[in-house]
Amino acid sequence: MNIISIGEVLWDVLGESEHLGGAPFNFAAHLSRLGHCVSFISAVGADARGQRVLDSMPGMGLSTRHVRQVDQYPTGTATVTLDAKKQPHFVIGRPAAYDFPQLSETACRELLSLPPDWIYFGTLQQMSPTARQLTSELLNSAGGVRRFYDLNLRPDSWEPTLVRESLARATVVKLNDTEVEEVAKMFGQPFANFRDFCRSYAVKFGWEAVCITRGATGCVLLSGDEYLESPGYPVIVADAVGAGDAFAAAFVHGLGNGWPPARIADFANRVGALVASRAGAIPSWTIEEAEALPTGR
Repeated sequence: MNIISIGEVLWDVLGESEHLGGAPFNFAAHLSRLGHCVSFISAVGADARGQRVLDSMPGMGLSTRHVRQVDQYPTGTATVTLDAKKQPHFVIGRPAAYDFPQLSETACRELLSLPPDWIYFGTLQQMSPTARQLTSELLNSAGGVRRFYDLNLRPDSWEPTLVRESLARATVVKLNDTEVEEVAKMFGQPFANFRDFCRSYAVKFGWEAVCITRGATGCVLLSGDEYLESPGYPVIVADAVGAGDAFAAAFVHGLGNGWPPARIADFANRVGALVASRAGAIPSWTIEEAEALPTGR
């Protein structure tokens, strides 16, 4: 598949170590590992961290062509702490270089000359007016392309109007079980259960599919008229940073290949669990390793 991912690239700082990350970047890297062609749009600073991003991308199968270097702002960072269950909590420094992506008209035409199968976008980067406008222009220019919105609501990095607008522009949505309750609050509707949430919002916005991740419990998926709950895989968690982004990449991989919903959800759960079992957002992994995970059930 040919996929465009627009959003933040940053360094996750955990104690004395730094790992390359940012949800849209993680998603792009994992999809590239799954064999797809991904164009990543963002920006880095004219600094050492920015150069490390650019130096790392070719080895991940990603082109640096649409990653702008800016002098005025540093490459993004997020200070990460892990709770007792190895779940991450983020403190994100803003403004950062990724808040100022840019595409020339020529570059945009080139990107869309081979029509993409998907455009991925999130919330955090769109808090920047510059990024929000570019995301909107890209979605407008891409016509009927499938649009994958991953909420990834981080503290102080979202606001209800932006989320509502993004939900309305999506054809497929991924969110976690905590974000479900936030969305229900935004629309002034009580949350009853996952099945009703998926069905009511899919009808409201015309989504093709919606998936809710539930950590170690697995996920729920509504694809068309089919709703299912898919159990997770027990692993020893190194850290959960990037696990949801790996899940998202595997989810799009399955959707794009036309797999049945149960296979899509199971494969995404496997990949997410495998990445959670390894340090950093983009550890090395293979499809064979994901398929070999024991069920524990």
